[in-house]
Amino acid sequence: MTNRDFLVVTTTHEGEEQARALATAVVGERLAACAQVYPVNSVYWWDGEVQAAPEWRIDFKTRAELADRLAAFIGEQHSYQTPEVIAVPVVTGSTAYLDWINAETAG
Repeated sequence: MTNRDFLVVTTTHEGEEQARALATAVVGERLAACAQVYPVNSVYWWDGEVQAAPEWRIDFKTRAELADRLAAFIGEQHSYQTPEVIAVPVVTGSTAYLDWINAETAG
């Protein structure tokens, strides 16, 4: 596997409890090896105007081949009408960490 076989997939949630529950569910399904949950302040266009709200961001570390399954799972579990699901490629990373992601995600 190369570095490009790995992604960081991001979503947000309105509350910490919901974000942690989603993170736990995704890691439990082995769609990601790790999830980081932290507070952010979002500004976005919705319902014809600029909105602002505190949210909880979740960054999932996963294999690229699991991206579609992970996105579908997030969509099924999420309370937002249009949840953010954005994946960015890992350009570089430590071999040991990437090997760990590979070992801890669904085959």
